[in-house]
Amino acid sequence: MSLAAQFADHVLGWPADDPALIERVRQIVLDGLAVAIAGSSEPGPTHVSELSKALHIAAGPSSVIGHGYAAPSIVAARINGMSMHVLDFEPMWNPPNHAVSSILPALLALAEAREHDTGAPHGEALLRAFAKGIEAQGRLRLASQQIEPAQLSLHPPGVVGPLAAALACADLLGLDRQRATAALGIAASRSGGVLANIGSQTKALHCGDSAAHGLEAALLAQRGFTAGPDALGGPRGWGHGYFGDGFDADALLAPLGVGRALQPGLSWKLFPSQFATHYAITAALDARAQIDGFDAAQIERIELYVPVMPYIDRPKPETGLDGKFSWQYTAAIALLDGCVVPASFADTRRFASDVDALLNRIVLNADASIAGALDKMHVEIALHLRDGRVIEARCTAPLGSWHRPVEADAVRNKAVALLADTWGEARAQQVLELADAMSGPFEVRRLMSALR
Repeated sequence: MSLAAQFADHVLGWPADDPALIERVRQIVLDGLAVAIAGSSEPGPTHVSELSKALHIAAGPSSVIGHGYAAPSIVAARINGMSMHVLDFEPMWNPPNHAVSSILPALLALAEAREHDTGAPHGEALLRAFAKGIEAQGRLRLASQQIEPAQLSLHPPGVVGPLAAALACADLLGLDRQRATAALGIAASRSGGVLANIGSQTKALHCGDSAAHGLEAALLAQRGFTAGPDALGGPRGWGHGYFGDGFDADALLAPLGVGRALQPGLSWKLFPSQFATHYAITAALDARAQIDGFDAAQIERIELYVPVMPYIDRPKPETGLDGKFSWQYTAAIALLDGCVVPASFADTRRFASDVDALLNRIVLNADASIAGALDKMHVEIALHLRDGRVIEARCTAPLGSWHRPVEADAVRNKAVALLADTWGEARAQQVLELADAMSGPFEVRRLMSALR
């Protein structure tokens, strides 16, 4: 068999039914839905939603979260994927990867449409398919051998997301090996996402497109649409095309255990920004806590010691959204406000006078001796105060990460806060009750219709 067929067989043949794995996937779904609800009103998803209406493609079986209507499944997957990613609040895997916004919206849209057609609940099958998609995406990232953020040539979810979403959807559709392999091959030609667009609305489109393209690939394959027999591992295939001689096919076929959702697991994001900045945020919050009666006017100079990651060295972010990818901005906000929340990245906060004043006092020291892998890095901060004191703090693992895991209650509390802040207590409780029903057979259609 070709590598593509072997990979499809390997992932789709895995039962993905370990109880702990399914419970983790349920948590991920709740987190993803809450983040999507909070992100749905952001400009990027709103623009795409309005364009869909203008093009008269805003009618269909799949709910568009937060926009009050249903659309064709591929359209809903794209918009919901953007909503799920735009806040940069979804979990992070290692190597760097976003597996939620690029896979889950495709499965939700597909399951909702199938329930509309068949009347049969697809909830349990969705959870297993999602686990398989997460596993596929993690293996594709390992195969790239681009382990550290500084090694990336393209935005990972845009490159691996379509393939993983295609396999997950193939599983939900029950495609045979030939058609699942074709879905993988179709998706291999729908990948991309340049890093230059990080900090703009297009970044979230990478994830929305991944979900849409993966779903479309599976639906086309179901109809008999064909692709090259080894569009994954052949000399001119996806792996060598994107990663050249660095592509490691063996990573795709390594033995399966309980799955990458559990081992090594994910890092829950408790701040809505690029993951490495969580180290700077945590260090800044720890330093702030050491100063009684904190006053930013006390600070003469701030020094940050960080790994070499040029794409988040943004001393003067152009927008609040751009600030999500700035060592300097995230540290400044943490110091000034004592918290980092979605509102921290509004343009009004970005261009406030106290923020500009503090950004002017930050010196960034990118140190090549500091590991760049997300599970090995650290960040140090030194606040030089006008009275001569130096306040220092170091973060080796932000809360929620692999070395500082949080309990399930912390994940639920994050979802509760996002839902209540966005939709109010009553509607938030309705969503939570529907999400809690995911412990047994459940209808995706009922859940999604409540999220419009």
